[in-house]
Amino acid sequence: MTDTTAEISRALPYLRQYARALTGSQASGDNYAAATLEAILSDRSLLEDATSTRAALFRTFHGIWISSGAPVAGDEAGLAARAQKHMAGLTGNTREALLLHTLLDFTFAEVAEIMGLDPVEAHELVETARREMADAVAGSVMIIEDESIIAMDLEALVSDMGHRVTGIARTHAEAVKLAGEELPDLILADIQLADNSSGIEAVNEVMQDLGKRPVIFITAFPERLLSGERKEPAFLIPKPYTQEKVRSAVSQAMFFASTETLSA
Repeated sequence: MTDTTAEISRALPYLRQYARALTGSQASGDNYAAATLEAILSDRSLLEDATSTRAALFRTFHGIWISSGAPVAGDEAGLAARAQKHMAGLTGNTREALLLHTLLDFTFAEVAEIMGLDPVEAHELVETARREMADAVAGSVMIIEDESIIAMDLEALVSDMGHRVTGIARTHAEAVKLAGEELPDLILADIQLADNSSGIEAVNEVMQDLGKRPVIFITAFPERLLSGERKEPAFLIPKPYTQEKVRSAVSQAMFFASTETLSA
């Protein structure tokens, strides 16, 4: 029992991140995560017949998510309203499968287990999501990254996807200046910058001055930003990152435009 509790505790921050990405709201995502834990506490059999406790946790969440109709609030405005509109045009279950596979590193077999599919269906859903998102939206991206090689790699990845890079900032001040010159549709930001300034603070200042934008943060310590103590990013890429994770996060953040500001 102790081992199972520890496994659930380790997986919980990522379940909350997943729920946040699906709903577009930290509060709503946390409600779904809490409902998942309550369901498991009241019925421990939900953990049985799973390949892992982590898979069982996400499988339980998925059952609750589907039974509720996978909602994004229809009375939202701004970014959340854009998310609602975009979601209506997606093939069912594609976004869930893509998130599970690319951002949370579940295999196709595990995605199938979580979603009640077979692995071939899971693979097809992920590929469908990639096509639909890539074909739907192209925009401008600002990169905040102080390591030149990583910045160049990210720029190439984003450009290859059909998006335009407005520029690369290495410090807080450069980021604010660059955003003021051309407002991006999406911000891709490291946490720690060249002058020891904070990428989080830079993003917050940009949003305070110019309005909310979808944001993807990159960090070597993702758990520090998934503590539940403050607003959290829906799209958080751990270092070292993979190109697949970056492409998936950029496609989804650009497509749904539902990420809220992360408070520093």
